[in-house]
Amino acid sequence: MAFRPFRRTRRRPEAGAVAPASSIGTSDPTPEPEPENPIPQGVRTAAGWSWRVLLFAAVVWGVGWLLSEFSEVSVPLGIAFLLTALLSPLAQRLKQHNWHPLLAAVACLLVMGLVIVGIGWGIGVNAARQAPELVAQSVAGFHQLMQWLGDGSLGIDQTQIDQWMQSLTTWISDSRAVLAGYAAKVGTSVGHFFAGVAIAMIATFFFLAEGEHLWKTAMRLLPERYQQPTDKAAERGWASLVSYMRAQVIVSAVDAAGVAIIAAFIGVPMALALFALTFIVCFIPVVGAVIAGTVATSLALITHGWVAALIMLGGTIAVMWLESHLLQPLLLGRAASLHPLAVLIGIAVGAQVGGIVGALLVIPVMAFAVAFLRSLRGLTAEGVDA
Repeated sequence: MAFRPFRRTRRRPEAGAVAPASSIGTSDPTPEPEPENPIPQGVRTAAGWSWRVLLFAAVVWGVGWLLSEFSEVSVPLGIAFLLTALLSPLAQRLKQHNWHPLLAAVACLLVMGLVIVGIGWGIGVNAARQAPELVAQSVAGFHQLMQWLGDGSLGIDQTQIDQWMQSLTTWISDSRAVLAGYAAKVGTSVGHFFAGVAIAMIATFFFLAEGEHLWKTAMRLLPERYQQPTDKAAERGWASLVSYMRAQVIVSAVDAAGVAIIAAFIGVPMALALFALTFIVCFIPVVGAVIAGTVATSLALITHGWVAALIMLGGTIAVMWLESHLLQPLLLGRAASLHPLAVLIGIAVGAQVGGIVGALLVIPVMAFAVAFLRSLRGLTAEGVDA
């Protein structure tokens, strides 16, 4: 019989048996408590929000700087987006009546062009008819002003006035080179303006004709899972922008009607021209109101004197106050789903950052962005298929 070495075998613990106390916890030691963070939670939260806000501000500043560097392209494209939002309801109606998209876009641009030409023709005809009387009244008003200054009411005699006029004439004669440089700059600016108008018109045509196709093509650049919610959010943002442009037309029409009524009541000439001018310039917030009020008050001063000018100035200020504190916050804020205070602050910030162009574009951008983000947040909460 062969010898087999003795092997010790481990006995399996019986059910219900308790392991020895020495073996408990040997393989899983108790972790030591982490040291307490000396920075309070409130400071850490504030720091997290701070760097995120700074990053967001840097991105906004960078985008603004980039757009300003290419303003000769970005500004016309921004204007084209606004014109497309204004004309898109008409284009959609024409397409529903089986118009070809290209023909619908051409028809919309022709309608807009006819409106602008009609307004300009009305202003030109009215101004040409009343120009002789206006020139005569302007000359008479200037002579009355010189006579009033020469009477000595302000301690100014005729000799001083003659010296001022002579100095002005001498300065103009000696500053021909400087004035020629300014004229050249104005000519260059006018050339850039018409180039921008051409870009805006061409872009508006393609946006009206092939806007949906261009948007679908751009959407394909996104991952597939983000395409549907982004498309729905952009659609709602665009609807908000269209509503804003419609409300802006109403606001401009009310401002123009108020200025024209006051001018007609006083007897200021070219009331219809003032209506057209005010309607156009009031699409530019704040600055448009100043331009319209200055022109209307100057006409009243030239034709009817100080009293009429003060009445015209007061009436214009009242109309513009009604626009900025009631019509704009309520109509534009409701159309853009923005609070009235947000509209006022947005216009002020846009004018401070981008001047006239910033004041013109800031509320449409806010309208689209707010509607887009709200819709995107709702779609994300409900799911992609919502």
